[in-house]
Amino acid sequence: MSTPRQGDIWWAEAEDKRRPVLIVTRSEAVPVLTWLVIAPVTRSVRDIPTHLDLGSDEGLGVPCAAAFDNLQPIRRSFLTERTGALAPARRIELCRALRAVADC
Repeated sequence: MSTPRQGDIWWAEAEDKRRPVLIVTRSEAVPVLTWLVIAPVTRSVRDIPTHLDLGSDEGLGVPCAAAFDNLQPIRRSFLTERTGALAPARRIELCRALRAVADC
């Protein structure tokens, strides 16, 4: 398995559930952490500052969004397959969504 990086989209499998997630943890910390912070990906696309729109450009087959209001920790071992990533130019959108969650 390759090492996840911030902005990657991975399939996560836990408790008989499989869903895509966006890695939020900074890339430099990933190799030394057991738990990573992720934004779950949902098909409920809303035009709100705490959602980051995703789709085929990021390796997903349908329009969806990473839900930063629902950030959660996940064991790195639950990540099973990398499906795509944010383009480097979109990394600023990840940072904007994080600021929106904290309202600062």
